[in-house]
Amino acid sequence: MASQENQADLKKRLTAEQFAVTQHAATEAAFTGEYDQFYEPGIYVDVVSGQPLFSSTDKYDAGCGWPSFSKPIDAANVKENTDHSFGMVRQEVRSTDAASHLGHVFNDGPAETGGLRYCINSAALKFIPANELDAKGYHDFEQLFK
Repeated sequence: MASQENQADLKKRLTAEQFAVTQHAATEAAFTGEYDQFYEPGIYVDVVSGQPLFSSTDKYDAGCGWPSFSKPIDAANVKENTDHSFGMVRQEVRSTDAASHLGHVFNDGPAETGGLRYCINSAALKFIPANELDAKGYHDFEQLFK
């Protein structure tokens, strides 16, 4: 399982940016991430463990420079921690399987979808297209796109 993968192996498997973001809570530069302006149907999984995290059905353009989602696929798949870095108080979001740093959640999202904005680094995610969910072992999520 990826969550038990040692840091040396993980460093070999991930890009430098993916490793820095997921393992050291780095942040990719705004408007540079692969999924910022990407709106194909599918799900986003943890690049480290493959744990399902977000759906394109909950993705929206917040104009902040990072992929934004109104909610996770399953709240049990993410954990929030209070983050006091950079002189701010924010809610950090991590995956539960691999404890990967994903980004932060803010209370300035669309009111009609609950008011949350999960601001997530593209480098922490891997996209699984809707038409490949079954083939890649994510059959349970096909219902999101019917």
